[in-house]
Amino acid sequence: MQINFLAILFAALVPLLTGFIWYSPKVFGKVWMRETGLTEDKMKGVNLGVMFISSIVLSILIGLFLQFVTIHQFGAVGMIGGNPDLAKPSFTAFMHDYGTAFRSFGHGALHSLMTGILFVLPMISINAMFERKSWRYALINASYWTVTITIMGGIICGWYAIDGFNWVTQK
Repeated sequence: MQINFLAILFAALVPLLTGFIWYSPKVFGKVWMRETGLTEDKMKGVNLGVMFISSIVLSILIGLFLQFVTIHQFGAVGMIGGNPDLAKPSFTAFMHDYGTAFRSFGHGALHSLMTGILFVLPMISINAMFERKSWRYALINASYWTVTITIMGGIICGWYAIDGFNWVTQK
C-alpha cells in the first residue's frame, strides 16, 4: 500500500480552516483568549506566514498518523513486514477480498473521533492541569482537535471515492 500524499495534504488544510472558525470571536475565540491570557495586542507582531506554513507541515504529520489509524489495511501490510511483493498468496487473496473494506468518510471519521476522545482529550487535559489552565481551556482545545482530526480522518479514509482506490490499494 502506498501513502496517499494528496489526501494527506488536502486534510492538512483542515486544522487551519477549522481553527479560523473555532477560534473566531463569534465561536470560542473570546473565551479562549481569556483562558490563555492573550490579548489582541499580544497577538500582533506574529509572523503569520511562518505560523501557517509550520501549521501545515505539522498537520501533514498528523495526517500521516491518521492514515494508519483509519485505514486498517495498513495493519495487514504491517503483518507481512511491509513488502506486499514478498507476501504469500493468501495475503494477496485477503487484500483482494478486503482491500477496499471500511473505506469511507464515516469510517475514518469514527476512528478519528475515537482517537480524539481517547488520546487527544487526555493529553491536552493533562498538559492543562500541569500548566494550571482551566477545564474550559482544555475542553476548547481538545474539542477543537477532536473535531479537526475527525474531519481529517474522514477525508483520508474516504479519499478512495475520488481516486478510485488508485493510490491507496494494490491493483
